[in-house]
Amino acid sequence: MAMQSYEKLGAFYLGRRYDLAAGEPAGGLLLYDSKDLVTHAVCIGMTGSGKTGLCVGLLEEAAIDGIPAIVIDPKGDLGNLLLTFPELRPEDFRPWVNEDDARRQGVDADTYAAHQAELWRRGLGEWEQDGERIRRLREAADFAIYTPGSEAGLPVSILASFAAPGEAVVADQDLFRDRISSTVTSLLGLIGVQADPIRSREHILLSTLLDNAWRGGTDADLAGLIQGVQRPPFEQVGVLDLESFYPARERFELAMLLNNLLAAPGFQTWMSGESLDVGRLLYTPSGKPRVAIFSIAHLSEAERMFFVSLLLNQTLSWMRTRPGTTSLRALLYMDEIFGYMPPVAEPPSKKPILTLLKQARAFGVGVVLATQNPVDLDYKGLSNTGTWFLGRLQTERDKARVLDGLEGVGGGAVDRKSLETTLSGLGKRKFLLHNVHEPGPVVFESRWVMSYLRGPLTRDQIRLLTPAAARPAEVTAPPPPAAPAAAAAPAAPAPARSTAQRSAPPVVPAEVEQVFLPTRAAGAVTYEAGLVGLGRVEFVDRKSKATLRSDEVCLYLPVAGDELDVDWREAEELELAADELEREPAGDAGWGPLPGALARAGGYKGWGKELSDTLYRTRSLELFESPTFKLVSEPGESERDFRIRLADLAREARDEEVDKLRKRHASKAKTLEDRLLRAKQKVEREQTQASQQKLQTAISIGATLLGALTGRKALSTSTLGRATTALRGAGRSSSEAADVARAQESVEALTEQIEALNAELETEIDQLDERFDPEAEKLETVAVRPRRSDVEVRLVALGWRPTAG
Repeated sequence: MAMQSYEKLGAFYLGRRYDLAAGEPAGGLLLYDSKDLVTHAVCIGMTGSGKTGLCVGLLEEAAIDGIPAIVIDPKGDLGNLLLTFPELRPEDFRPWVNEDDARRQGVDADTYAAHQAELWRRGLGEWEQDGERIRRLREAADFAIYTPGSEAGLPVSILASFAAPGEAVVADQDLFRDRISSTVTSLLGLIGVQADPIRSREHILLSTLLDNAWRGGTDADLAGLIQGVQRPPFEQVGVLDLESFYPARERFELAMLLNNLLAAPGFQTWMSGESLDVGRLLYTPSGKPRVAIFSIAHLSEAERMFFVSLLLNQTLSWMRTRPGTTSLRALLYMDEIFGYMPPVAEPPSKKPILTLLKQARAFGVGVVLATQNPVDLDYKGLSNTGTWFLGRLQTERDKARVLDGLEGVGGGAVDRKSLETTLSGLGKRKFLLHNVHEPGPVVFESRWVMSYLRGPLTRDQIRLLTPAAARPAEVTAPPPPAAPAAAAAPAAPAPARSTAQRSAPPVVPAEVEQVFLPTRAAGAVTYEAGLVGLGRVEFVDRKSKATLRSDEVCLYLPVAGDELDVDWREAEELELAADELEREPAGDAGWGPLPGALARAGGYKGWGKELSDTLYRTRSLELFESPTFKLVSEPGESERDFRIRLADLAREARDEEVDKLRKRHASKAKTLEDRLLRAKQKVEREQTQASQQKLQTAISIGATLLGALTGRKALSTSTLGRATTALRGAGRSSSEAADVARAQESVEALTEQIEALNAELETEIDQLDERFDPEAEKLETVAVRPRRSDVEVRLVALGWRPTAG
């Protein structure tokens, strides 16, 4: 199977061109440049148009190309992306077939599954796909279904959505204000309060609470908001005092509504599961791209709006932390945008969607929106959308709205009449592609998808697709409190009192500095003697002389006995800063013995030198290095995050190299195409001349024969002349035919040269894929070691460590 015809770097195989007038394929595949998606896309088509199949195919292509995606699935269809069966066996399809469909066809489920398996095998074969490509899809990306508010799939914790956004978001006043507004609006909608951001006291109060917390870098949560509503950390709102603006008695009603939400048994599911952290959702812990499908069909309308708004805001926050790029880094796809971006109303989801459409391009995030209701779209908001996939539409009004939207998109004038005629002729799986990056619109037929499109998944089916190990354990109710005892139980014997002295600490010479580790345990403590060493180790880049990282080190080495052979390698490293060490002991403390070695001041200087030597010899900063990209990871950057960064850089470098190759081949191709055009024109001229010559020769020969057959007994001079002329004409006709053949050979030769040039281009592009594959690269580990001058010993002292008792 010749996959190379469509398996091209950075190109999505979406289908093949289609001739509506002839009702048949027009020849040529429809390959969509992945870079074009950074200017976003919209897909519009009525039920039955094949819209879902087209979008599933696009997501499949993105996954094969290593592009992760956030997929919002209001209808429950897109879990079908997990139904991929490389072997295409009936038993693979059997658990997922719709038994109602089987009954309607008058067959049992097993037979229907066999029919579906054969249908998919045949359909894929017609589009030059097979099980190997399905296997490649499954290996290229991880597919997971998340079910917020439910444990059918992977649950999602919304707590991160109330976390303080990053500095980039806070610094952007418009984005920060929109983030607060949409969060509060969606939260109030969840408790049934339809609040206007300007007029609603509820909205203004909650917005002020979030503003105060987030500007101070403090995370918020529902419990904290409830307490804030009751006792706000401010006394004035605007120019009014708090009580005049929103009396405590009335604030209590809002607090009760929020508390009821938090206390509702079902709401606890929203608090468990994976954090709504887009960076972690887009990639697995090993750095593999993920298609994260958020199935929200089971939620109420208010809950859907609540969650979608939070997810969109989290996507914006994550996006702002990424460096800019010209290549496609990630996708955000929403299967049914109806109600989330209307032309007039302002639901909390609308602003983040519009912000993404305006700003995501610079960060390499492509937004794809789909709908079957074009009249419910804000077409002004879609003015930043560069690609339109248009399928069969239901009414003339829908067509008019779509054409209005196209006229507002850049990329040249729109031939409204021609497009209207085209839209009227579209059938199932036939789409009009309008791409501002291409010279004109194209009609195409979408390819057969690799995923089994069985329709919306039930919760039980989603549960089957979610590994049990990935789902949280079932929450069991806490045990009831113990009943009060009938009689007081006898008191437990008191623990043996430590033999350590509680009132008289050991006498320590003034020359010996001593510190006390902070007390963590409640109650009385006993101090045990040891050595505390504080140091600082800097790791410096030898080339740039820049400090990569600076480590503060706190070591504690227990000491027993009077003789002390210090080995700092055996010390325990503590997570303590220098200012956390205390200078005074806790009151009523017990004291362990003071070893004689620690009571002599002379030893501490030598122990300090040994600490410096130990830190110099044992400390290192390990970084990952990519030999191909000549890059080294940042300090603290995990292998997963480094590979993700390499993938972004690789895709950008790959796209730049592909552009260079195409430009380099373009001039050669243009020369050959011009020669081919002239050769074809010559063929047409030669064919015309040959046809004319054949006609003249036939007339001349016919006239000669006619003269001979009309009664003349002897050949006259004129008859002989005509015969001679006819013979010469036959010779010229033969010569003209030879000219036609030579011209056709020239066309064939040029066509072969063009095909060879294209094949050469594709070979060079395929070689790029091998060069820019960070997943296949074996990373090297680079150890950055400190210089002697980079190690500083700040303190070596007698350290008292508290223990319970």
